[in-house]
Amino acid sequence: MRDILVVGIVLIGALVALRRPWIGVLLWTWLSLMNPHRYTYGFAYDFPVAAIAAASVLVGILMTTSRVSPFKYGGPSIWLGVFMVWITLSWRLGLDPQGDYEQWDKVMKILLMVLVAVMVVRSKEQIIAVTWVVTGSLALLGIKGGIFTIANGGNYRVWGPSGSFIEENNAMALALVMTIPLLRFFHMQVQNKLGSRLLLLSMVLLAASALGSHSRGGLVAIAAMTVLMWVRGGCRLSTGLLLGIVGIGLVAFMPEHWTARMSTIEEYDTDDSSMGRIAAWWTAWNAAFSHPFGVGFNAARPDLFLTFSPYQLQYGTPVAHSIYFQILGHHGFIGLFIWLGMWVSTWRIATAIRRASTAQPELKWCGDLAAMLQVSMFGYFVGGAFLNLAYFDLPYNSLVILVLVWAWIKRKAWLTEPTPVRPFWLRVPGLQGLAR
Repeated sequence: MRDILVVGIVLIGALVALRRPWIGVLLWTWLSLMNPHRYTYGFAYDFPVAAIAAASVLVGILMTTSRVSPFKYGGPSIWLGVFMVWITLSWRLGLDPQGDYEQWDKVMKILLMVLVAVMVVRSKEQIIAVTWVVTGSLALLGIKGGIFTIANGGNYRVWGPSGSFIEENNAMALALVMTIPLLRFFHMQVQNKLGSRLLLLSMVLLAASALGSHSRGGLVAIAAMTVLMWVRGGCRLSTGLLLGIVGIGLVAFMPEHWTARMSTIEEYDTDDSSMGRIAAWWTAWNAAFSHPFGVGFNAARPDLFLTFSPYQLQYGTPVAHSIYFQILGHHGFIGLFIWLGMWVSTWRIATAIRRASTAQPELKWCGDLAAMLQVSMFGYFVGGAFLNLAYFDLPYNSLVILVLVWAWIKRKAWLTEPTPVRPFWLRVPGLQGLAR
């Protein structure tokens, strides 16, 4: 039954996307983040659902005139385009182009769909819909994981969907940490008590799920994210008290072996996992000097460790477990510079949106969204320093949303774009609570 349901949704969504490509963007986003097909047990598990969604969007683009150049509003989109060119050169000039093809193909599809989303998503309703799908896809997993953590006293780890970017417990933790600020955005907009309480409960469950992953990197990320969310979230006194009570309560709830594992953060030099990462970082750093274009999409090679790691093979050939050293090892210093430039540009657009929103009441929702996306990205930049998630969809979804909001502001779309009147079953949740 699950197989039929998932494939049925994909096929129906793909047909609708032929006329409305932005629906295909929602479909792709849901599939890439939540991976619902990985929770089936039959033919849907390996069904090419993502390929169908992507194909429907691309065909839909050819059939519609309602599209713009993804580079029209500059900034992050241009940096992203340059990054795509560079990683293609890095792949072709790397150590094993044939062996790295599958990963290059996977990454390029993700980045291409980012540009496609910028082309076809335009209205406020569509932007909020994308934000809801991004948020809800991971929030549902986090709510499930939070209930599991509480029900089992935090004794078992929370894992992500099989075969996805966030399958590993550490990656799952960071994804959930990045989703909490997005829930906070909708919490800031909602106008009824029931919706407010449900969103608040969801945030608590996501935090419990992140802690339940037993990820040390996730703990660092959630601490950093919480501080910035407190600064950006408004009502600092009440928010601070609430965050403190929830945080202390969740940590106190976790079992003793969780506390013992978290305490090893200070003892990294005696932990083989941590030292293995440091060995991989040295390999990436030294290899980047000898391979200006990078080594391709696989830097965890015994020959590279023998040549460039000061630890040789003492800790095996672990991957970098850091978004920064992952990019550095794969694509060299120039690739890292381009990638960082893309995120600096994205952060600056978010700051520009926040500034613009202070002068125009119709843009308050834009400022709230930009502020919470910055909190989400901050969690990624901090937690990602210890995780291998340089190509994970979620931060690129944040880039998309910020570019779309900035384009909406530049067009002064609030002057000509009223919120559509729809039956309640077709309304985008949260849209009615946003300023027109």
